[in-house]
Amino acid sequence: MKVITCVEDLRAIARSRVPRMFYDYAESGSWTEGTFRANEADFQKILLRQRVAVNIAERSTRTRMIGVDVAMPVALAPTGLTGMQHADGEILAARAAERFGVPFTLSTMSICSIEDVAAHTKAPFWFQLYVMKDRSFIEGLIERARAAGCGALMLTLDLQILGQRHKDLKNGLSAPPKLTLANVLDLMRRPRWGLGMLGTKRRQFGNIVGHVKGVDDMSSLGAWTAQQFDPSLSWDDVEWIKKRWGGKLILKGILDVEDARLAAGCGADALVVSNHGGRQLDGAPSSISAVPGIADAVGSQIEVWMDGGIRSGQDVLKAVALGARGTLIGRAFLYGLGALGEAGVTRCLEIIHRELDLTMAFCGQTDVQKVDRRILLN
Repeated sequence: MKVITCVEDLRAIARSRVPRMFYDYAESGSWTEGTFRANEADFQKILLRQRVAVNIAERSTRTRMIGVDVAMPVALAPTGLTGMQHADGEILAARAAERFGVPFTLSTMSICSIEDVAAHTKAPFWFQLYVMKDRSFIEGLIERARAAGCGALMLTLDLQILGQRHKDLKNGLSAPPKLTLANVLDLMRRPRWGLGMLGTKRRQFGNIVGHVKGVDDMSSLGAWTAQQFDPSLSWDDVEWIKKRWGGKLILKGILDVEDARLAAGCGADALVVSNHGGRQLDGAPSSISAVPGIADAVGSQIEVWMDGGIRSGQDVLKAVALGARGTLIGRAFLYGLGALGEAGVTRCLEIIHRELDLTMAFCGQTDVQKVDRRILLN
């Protein structure tokens, strides 16, 4: 067994085990993928101050995200088709997150349903909502999330229309995969994945199929989703959803200071600085580069988090130093899931936690809640 020391090791294993269309779905961005690459690359430009002869014997990475105690300032981001990276992927990831002590966020476009995840976990998870034209469906999703005991609603604002992702189009992405010759040959090279899928009934979008009139299979689902993402989404809709939900609300997809001020003014509990993993507007700034301006503008009014490009505990620490009170990891935990299932997600979290703890020590820090820009050189 290969010794796994970093998230990159998990990515390499996942690439060999996950069917190409689903690996590419996670590991891609829109158009030229410039923003997708910048999300990760821009972290490397941020330099840390090494300090010595500081008492670092007792250290804590614990903090709170919207009032929830967390083992470190990290939550698992909502990622679509997680259950196609590994059979029952959302359930496995949620269980790993619960045991480790960090929040898990379930995507609207998940394979395992809200009810599936609730039945296999004890800690309240968060639910991510896309706004569709079918408002009765949205109301139903909100009620299902409430019935499942979800601790927060994460409303994604940056997917009113879908960015063009060349790899998905070329691969003919679908869930489950269509049985074309190319797909069959690809699946034959990944027997571990195939056996897992044969052992589960969860192979379609569990939050949608069977819950929307006229959507009973993949052909009708594809037509429905193409028509349903709502380009008319406005701040009035955010207010409607906030009132309908009544609980903690997180707004994801903020990149601009003006939008951050609107988010803070609408009474949300947290906002996520995010460019959707570089999967929407190619040419937008990296998430980490947008954090300082937004944190300076609204950090005293609303919790500012960030998502995009995090591959290590050092990245988490840099985000916190720049003003983020929490971070979300998406691709990193998907690599672990695709590589080793539930154990892989746990391994991902262990790696990030250890890197965060050690880097705090090298920077002379003992409490992640007290970290600020003084630990950075630039």
